[in-house]
Amino acid sequence: MNLPFESLNREIIVKKEYESSNKFGKLPEEKSIEEMLNYSLINIDKPSGITSHQVSALVKDILEKEKAGHSGTLDPAVTGVLPIGVNKATRIMQWLLTAGKEYVCLMHIHDDFDKNKIINAMKQFTGKLMQLPPVKSAVKRQIRERNVYYVEIIDVDGRDVLFKIGTQAGTYIRKWVHDFGLTLGTNAHMVELRRTKAGPFNEDNLVTLTDLKDAYHYYKEGNPEKIRKMLITPESAVSHLKKIYVMDTTVNSLCHGAFLKVPGITSLEKNIDKEDIVAVFTLKNELILIGRALMDAEDIIKNERGIAVKTEQVFMDPGVYPRIERVE
Repeated sequence: MNLPFESLNREIIVKKEYESSNKFGKLPEEKSIEEMLNYSLINIDKPSGITSHQVSALVKDILEKEKAGHSGTLDPAVTGVLPIGVNKATRIMQWLLTAGKEYVCLMHIHDDFDKNKIINAMKQFTGKLMQLPPVKSAVKRQIRERNVYYVEIIDVDGRDVLFKIGTQAGTYIRKWVHDFGLTLGTNAHMVELRRTKAGPFNEDNLVTLTDLKDAYHYYKEGNPEKIRKMLITPESAVSHLKKIYVMDTTVNSLCHGAFLKVPGITSLEKNIDKEDIVAVFTLKNELILIGRALMDAEDIIKNERGIAVKTEQVFMDPGVYPRIERVE
């Protein structure tokens, strides 16, 4: 089962043919270790017993950096996927907060129920649900709608149920378990929880704090290969967002905060809708900015003028691409 962005049609539509100059910019995979250490993310396997903030602080200390920040707080007892942004990449973390999440949860039901009844009840306890956050939570305690994309039972052993759940960001699994128990006419509580996905981050490239410390030690000793494999480019970190690509001549004005106009676009994903949050890239696949689409893909293709994307946050520094008279 997939989170919504994992099932998107990523077909690219070419609006105009354009070839990027090799004089400017750089492919993300060609960045040096030093560049990456100042602008990258690490997919930490959060251990039980410490806070997400403490994990960020440990990463900052290990890598000897000024800043490190996490996306999507996990309770101290919860383990699993915790993306950490280093230095400049800390600004990207807010765009991961709204991405879907997946967890594996062990739930204990307080009474005996037929296995088929549990399975059938879980099938019904998906979709849009109303949820009141728990007393101890990071948000205002008021009822709000949350979307549960899927629930997949892994195993049922008496009153213990192991299952996988994919949800909209901000869904409290502990509360979901409690509410599910009530639908059965009993109580239920969460025994153990592990996050397996946070947007485009999953368990495929998890790194423990010990492994990170060892890899950084090897890097300082002149062997950068281990640390390089652990550093995730910002471009990969926003792979869950829909994408638009622009000409070299458009890049510098965008770096100064200009909105993206239609004439500067070379290609884009086919399924972009108006009001979508999109990532704007160079043709070398460098992240320039994240913004809000003011047109859908069809309008961008058929129109020759107009503002296509309202800039929300710029990530590329001015001057990477030359200052050229803006295309109107």
